Amino acid sequence: MRDAENQGQVVSQARSAGNGLARAGNGLARPPAGRHHPGGRYKWVALSNTTLSMTMATIDASIVIISLPAIFRGIGLDPLDPRNVSYLLWMIMGYLLVTAVLVVSLGRLGDMYGRVRIYNLGYVVFTLASIALSLDPYTGPSGALWLIGFRMVQAFGGSMLMANSAAILTDAFPARQRGMALGINQIAGISGQFVGLLLGGLLAAVDWRLVFWVNVPIGIFGTVWSYRSLREISTSRRAKIDWPGNVTFALGAGILLMSITYGIQPHGGHPTGWTNPWVLGGLVLGALLLITFGLLEMKTPEPMFRMRLFKIRAFAAGNAASLLGSIARGGLQFMLVIWLAGIWLPLHGYPFEVTPLWAGIYMLPLTAGFLLAGPVSGYLSDRFGPRPFATAGLLVAACAFVGLMLLPVNFPYWAFALIIAFNGIGSGLFASPNTSAIMSSVPARHRGVASGMRSTFQNSGMSLSIGIFFSLMIAGLAATLPRTLSAGLHAQGVPLGVATRVSHLPPVSTVFAALLGFNPVQHLLAHSGVLARLPRHNVAVLTGNQFFPHLISGPFHHGLIIVFTAAALMSAVGALVSLLRGGQFYYEDGPASAGPPAPPPATQNGQANGQPSAVPAGRSAPPLPRDTGVT
Repeated sequence: MRDAENQGQVVSQARSAGNGLARAGNGLARPPAGRHHPGGRYKWVALSNTTLSMTMATIDASIVIISLPAIFRGIGLDPLDPRNVSYLLWMIMGYLLVTAVLVVSLGRLGDMYGRVRIYNLGYVVFTLASIALSLDPYTGPSGALWLIGFRMVQAFGGSMLMANSAAILTDAFPARQRGMALGINQIAGISGQFVGLLLGGLLAAVDWRLVFWVNVPIGIFGTVWSYRSLREISTSRRAKIDWPGNVTFALGAGILLMSITYGIQPHGGHPTGWTNPWVLGGLVLGALLLITFGLLEMKTPEPMFRMRLFKIRAFAAGNAASLLGSIARGGLQFMLVIWLAGIWLPLHGYPFEVTPLWAGIYMLPLTAGFLLAGPVSGYLSDRFGPRPFATAGLLVAACAFVGLMLLPVNFPYWAFALIIAFNGIGSGLFASPNTSAIMSSVPARHRGVASGMRSTFQNSGMSLSIGIFFSLMIAGLAATLPRTLSAGLHAQGVPLGVATRVSHLPPVSTVFAALLGFNPVQHLLAHSGVLARLPRHNVAVLTGNQFFPHLISGPFHHGLIIVFTAAALMSAVGALVSLLRGGQFYYEDGPASAGPPAPPPATQNGQANGQPSAVPAGRSAPPLPRDTGVT
């Protein structure tokens, strides 16, 4: 009874101040005194511009995957040569790694110096880097290093856009429309990853430089539009840059993700690099630096990231669920491309050279599921709360992963399309409400860094997923592929010594060959000279569309079971975490004051007025006179 009376006093104080609480039942809130959403036309301008930028940034994260064969041919480099595997991996992973590491710092800078200012600069950096990529003057390793370097610069610009777009939308839209707006923005970003697969195949077929030129007109248009149309709504709060926090986080996250990237590569006769002392040392060092970062941030007066935000259950649970969902989903597109390009499409008569493009086309139901479910779930979550939709989305995704496990390798396409469409629907159901719940749960002056942290969890999850999925797949192949491949090659006349040596090459080469649209058997036997000595019939069988898919289908399916089991478990655990987030909850406070925060008045039960724990689920937190009490 005592707690109930105290809680009632808190709510009564908030109402008497004229700030208003959310109406129970539908979760809608009246804007508090002093909070003026721009509304009208501006919020739709902000939504359309940030959606364009998010789509552009995420398309570029995946467009290179399908274009890699054309890019490496253009610079005269064999991507499957063991000496060039590092270039191949960094072309794929470098962009994701930079965005995962930098978005928190750039979100914090947005809080300090203006979110729109940092966001607009992101457009400029991204566009200039795209021009530099298109003009690569070198060939060979130098050309690859040029592309990798400017891909990282491009990722720096993309990080500015990602870190601040959600915060700009949260400022522009009232709480009753926030889920819908962030849902459209989030789904545009996620679907951009799959649109990039299709677009990369189409453009690379004409000229590999078009893969980068396509960003230039979009970037110029977006830059001019954002500088002319977007404006600062929240009041920035200048503070000293937290250099110890920025450095420890960047080094910790960077070393950890680089170690995972190198863990995919073979080492010392092992199929992966997880026995490499440098990889293991990097994992330990990265984890220690991140722990140090957390300890520093709790003691720094003006931290890069306020760790106490994790005391807000909606924020902590939303980010944890986002990380788990991203790990489950992040490596999916790679597994599906390998499955389609390396096995299913060749079995159905498609030459290996065109399979990456057609893999992107056949994966369109996944994108359609995202586009269908995202805005709808965002709109409904504004009315009924994010928890049921976010939780159901991860459960649907878990069921879809189980469905993929049950499919035969040579599946009927309608069943495959239906399952991946449900996977997309599940991810769409989750992404929009979860993003809205995270961004609405924090005080206005912390929205930039909160948006950066949300993006970090999402992008880190994707990098972790690629490392985990590839490692599990390669480990599964290493257990069964050598024996199967050796027997199959020897049966077609390949000398036993050559067949044995080829079959014990690292499976990563076979996997990347299928991913990039090379004929894996032709590539494996190219340097042995065996194909020139075998009868024509045997050569036709070995290099045809049927031999490799039939040969690898058993070992590959074994690897798929391992990968999709892990993804289903991750999604199920993420659903449980999402369920624990509590009811609908959001701050609806005014822009942060430029001065130092005032201490929150204490209530009779000792809790700070405005703290999340003092307000029932389904209501908004009463704002403080100058700050929110989260320091």
